[in-house]
Amino acid sequence: MRKSISSMYFSTTAALLIVSTAVLCAIQMYLVMGYFKQDKKESLSEVASIVTTQIHLRQQTENSMDIDPALAQKIQESLALVSETSSTIILFTDENGVVQLCSEGTSSSNVGRQVPANILADLTADGSFFETGTLGGIYPSACYTVGGIVDDGGLPLGYVFASTSAGSLNIFVGDMFSSFVLAAGLMLLASSVLAIFFTTRLTTPLRRISEAARKFGGGDFSVRVPVDGDDEVAQLAVTFNNMARNLETIDSSRASFMGNIAHELRTPMTSIKGFIDGMLDGTIPDDMRQHYLGLVSQEVGRLTRLIQNMLDISKLEAGEYRVNAQSYDVWESLTGVVFSAEQRVEDQGVEIQGLAPQKTMVYADPDLVYQVVYNLFDNALKFTPKGGYIRFAVQKAGGFVTVSVENSGQGISAEALPFVFERFYKEDKSRGLNTKGSGLGLHICKVLIGLSGGKIWAESEEGRLCRFSFTLPCDAPAAEKRKNHK
Repeated sequence: MRKSISSMYFSTTAALLIVSTAVLCAIQMYLVMGYFKQDKKESLSEVASIVTTQIHLRQQTENSMDIDPALAQKIQESLALVSETSSTIILFTDENGVVQLCSEGTSSSNVGRQVPANILADLTADGSFFETGTLGGIYPSACYTVGGIVDDGGLPLGYVFASTSAGSLNIFVGDMFSSFVLAAGLMLLASSVLAIFFTTRLTTPLRRISEAARKFGGGDFSVRVPVDGDDEVAQLAVTFNNMARNLETIDSSRASFMGNIAHELRTPMTSIKGFIDGMLDGTIPDDMRQHYLGLVSQEVGRLTRLIQNMLDISKLEAGEYRVNAQSYDVWESLTGVVFSAEQRVEDQGVEIQGLAPQKTMVYADPDLVYQVVYNLFDNALKFTPKGGYIRFAVQKAGGFVTVSVENSGQGISAEALPFVFERFYKEDKSRGLNTKGSGLGLHICKVLIGLSGGKIWAESEEGRLCRFSFTLPCDAPAAEKRKNHK
């Protein structure tokens, strides 16, 4: 049977409280018994001292060391008085340990009994005596007993024993234990209520997170966990919400990506099918076939570029693209791209500015940089009007080289500028036949520049120009240098 966190937490807390209470009870009982025993010893020692002093005074008053009947009567009265006020039994023995007087009276069964010699020897040797027992069988049950010596110039004339029943300890301990059990029970009850309250408060967020996780499993990525406080559970809820937000974004991006792919593939394929069907059924006359075959070729090229871009993105996001960085002149990539598109530049009547190669070394993958420059230059050609310009600029500062590709034209609106590097993003949302590009080139540029250790950004003055810039490191990182040195 599965146990919940609440029940396990409560069971653990209850077990700790019970064990702690039991240990505390044992320690308290041990200390109480020790204190009670010491207290009895001190009180009985005081009684024995008083009785010993009384006997000495009586003997001095009578000027006799012998216990005659008259003196015995007076001592008996003193024993009875002290015994009554201290709730003790007092015995007076001769030097041989035979009980001569008892505080219970001359008719007491203790009179005439003899204290064992070993007890007398211990008392004589130590000058004091204390035990919990029957005083050698004199008492029928265990008693606390303290002994004292009645002497004359160091010679023992007799012994005094003061005793009280040890059963009072049981009564005292029983009362203490009952009080302790009552207090412990109330404490455990209060602790249980508090434990249930705090356990519920602690596990409620966990239950919410568990419920949200179950909904995630069902495909609902919009659910969020309420966050209360700033403790570890609250931080877990925040982390969970961030994960949920990212999952929702990824799911939305995936759905959008699939929709965009379907749309981008369907548009040229629809156009190609329409053109070919028109030529087959005679709708398109023979003298126009060459023109429409050229349009079909353009759409096929568009499909090829789209598929290649998607393959590049898949390879980049899967981490399969290997960067073969090396030191080389970045102008090699810039001039190579421009010269490869020379015919397009002439056909569109675009002026190329800033193409003044001056050796500028960067540490990057030449093929990677070439693809980035090609994508930016291709975009610039698409959106530069006839008679416009495309300007290149290369600057070196702070260990990085900044490359800029600027073109005249309408530029990019301020609302669209933050999104130009997203996959399939286009300002023209129609995605019609005349829409230029697939919306993947700039996203690929961003990923490739990131792999090169640089950054890329866009600037625009709407109605005048658009400028894309990216940075590349001048030198290899320290770790790469050490690796190559080895």
